[in-house]
Amino acid sequence: MDRKQLIGNLLLLTASAIWGSAFVAQRVGMDYIGPLTFTGARFLVAALVLIPVVYFLEKPQKVEEPATEKTELTQEEQKNKKRTLITAGIACGSVLFLGSSFQQFGLVTTSAGKTAFITALYIVLVPIFSVFMKRRPGLKCWIGVALGTVGLYFLCITGSLDIAPGDLFVLIGAGFWAAHILVIDYFLPKLSTPVRLSMYQFFVVAIIALTCAAIFEEISLSTIIDCAYPILYAGVLSGGVGFTFQILGQRYTNPTVASLILSLESVFGAIFGFLLLREMMSGREILGCILMFCAIIISQLPDRKKPEAV
Repeated sequence: MDRKQLIGNLLLLTASAIWGSAFVAQRVGMDYIGPLTFTGARFLVAALVLIPVVYFLEKPQKVEEPATEKTELTQEEQKNKKRTLITAGIACGSVLFLGSSFQQFGLVTTSAGKTAFITALYIVLVPIFSVFMKRRPGLKCWIGVALGTVGLYFLCITGSLDIAPGDLFVLIGAGFWAAHILVIDYFLPKLSTPVRLSMYQFFVVAIIALTCAAIFEEISLSTIIDCAYPILYAGVLSGGVGFTFQILGQRYTNPTVASLILSLESVFGAIFGFLLLREMMSGREILGCILMFCAIIISQLPDRKKPEAV
């Protein structure tokens, strides 16, 4: 492993730790404000943080070109790209709003550690949802699904075969997180500005969440100020710093290795939930976490290359 790969892996590990600890901030935030208000405030902060990041990464370069027919065509293409970017931002932001909202509603009654592991199931769900896009998941994916299902049973299902409402909300949210990845996968090849797409989708989430909060929740400026630390942590660190570290880290790291490192956010979520909130898990729940994490790892292992014919 060379120096750049090491730096890239460290950046990704830091991002996964930030995202894991953000579950604690989200859980604490529920003591002050409603789920929709927290989601809206969090993503508004994240979007504002990304503005200077977008400017830095996409700093325009001045190029002198004569006004020819080719230039006019390029300008038309740029307009199409802007329309595609706006469409992508609305689509990705809408799905992200659903995933984040269900997760946040679940955190009202569910621990940060359990939420982290249930949410991480999106890594296993993505290949399953890809079936509807005419992509065939491999054997490792189905093994991951089987392990993940058993792990989910031990983690969430009680002796009476009931699932807690909070766990169910988080599980539904994981489905939307998986859908969010597929929507991004659809639009990303058509765009050259991934960070700008992230900023746009954050603004869309903030607008939808705050609008819904104004209708269904009581928004109080004083309670938002009381919740400033969790909001800033989830917005600035999880949204701004975490995403930027992911972008920078993936420049120097294999995508499979990157996904494995980022999946550690579930482990960090459980660790920080225990250290900061004193959340305790039973032996049954710990077994469920272990099985779910094994499912995540197995589903992300690279395929063995077939030997070339001589």
